[in-house]
Amino acid sequence: MLTTGFKAGFGAGRRGALTGLMLAAGLALAGVAGGASAQAAAPSAGPATSATAAPSGLRPADANQGQAGGTVQKADAAPAAPALAMDGAPAMDARTVSTIPKIGQPVDGVIHIQPQVTKNGLRAHWFHDRILFPLITIISLFVLALLVFVVIRFRASRNPTPSKTSHNTVIEVVWTLAPVLILVAIAVPSIGLLQAQFRPAPAGAVTLKAIGNQWFWSYQYPDHGGIEITANMLKEGSQVAAGERARSDADGPRLLATDNRVVLPVGVPIRLITTANDVIHSWAVPAFWIKLDAIPGRLNETSFTIDKPGLYFGQCSELCGARHAFMPIAVEAVPPAQFAAWVRAKGGSMPAAGKPSDKVIPQPGADGSAAVMDEAAMSNALTGPTENGTDTPTPSPQGATGNPGGVGEAGR
Repeated sequence: MLTTGFKAGFGAGRRGALTGLMLAAGLALAGVAGGASAQAAAPSAGPATSATAAPSGLRPADANQGQAGGTVQKADAAPAAPALAMDGAPAMDARTVSTIPKIGQPVDGVIHIQPQVTKNGLRAHWFHDRILFPLITIISLFVLALLVFVVIRFRASRNPTPSKTSHNTVIEVVWTLAPVLILVAIAVPSIGLLQAQFRPAPAGAVTLKAIGNQWFWSYQYPDHGGIEITANMLKEGSQVAAGERARSDADGPRLLATDNRVVLPVGVPIRLITTANDVIHSWAVPAFWIKLDAIPGRLNETSFTIDKPGLYFGQCSELCGARHAFMPIAVEAVPPAQFAAWVRAKGGSMPAAGKPSDKVIPQPGADGSAAVMDEAAMSNALTGPTENGTDTPTPSPQGATGNPGGVGEAGR
């Protein structure tokens, strides 16, 4: 009886245990299936959510920052369309964008010219390393040797009676001809480099107009539908308010990262035009060998071609006021196809291939300038358009002889 009851209980317990195991396995499978379905549904909603939730000017990676504007970045997949990246631009990470570490930006402990990515920059770099630096070194060592020789050879203890020689024809010829030859050796490549720097851009060049303001840069693309962007320096996490975007390592170095970056194509001539709205600024990117003053009321122009894709930084190089040190420049150099996608994402249009630029670029303050047009549009919105009329002057009944004259007017 006991044996029979034990067997029955054991059988019932075993069946219960099997039932419990089957139930647990079913629940586990249901959970896995639910998780897989949720993960499968997530990508379809992910990009749209990040594109709509992230503020304008943020890359998808920037949307992962904390509410306090921290610098934590999560690994994001490449955006499906340029419109999902920062302000329509490719989401270049300043930490990994280049095959050469830290190209296009200053590097700690390095005292040299930045690696150049334009033909003029490579030429100037060669000129510096192969001509200027050797000449400077030779002249400095020669002058130092002369000073040491004079101090030792002509000291008072060795020459109690100094020489009274006042002229030496050979020495005078040498110290006249040697500087002339040195200047000629420097001038010949210098003139060619200056000519190359200010050579007019060919037809089909991309026109970029950089406008200096106190204290930020604004940019226009006249040949691509009038695209306009404004670039401000990104502040550090401790300097921004809650919810405001702060600089991260992916944006670039401190004091050089901007909220919006200039986008230019690789291998295509760039026609750079600079001007300013207030005081003199200077648009300078060391990796391009470019430093062009931006002067109010004047248009300065140069041209260059970027040879390598990458992210390049510069800054205003003219003392322009209290916040002169906070006018950084960030340029993304991308393949032409990617540049065309960015132009379309910004609402612009690509000009015909090889077509010369036919856009009139007015100086600041001119009738057709952007500032004057904006001011006129604002005035029209407030008071209505101004109608120019012609008023007929009212004739005066007073004759010329009625004007009293002084003593000296008696004979007139």
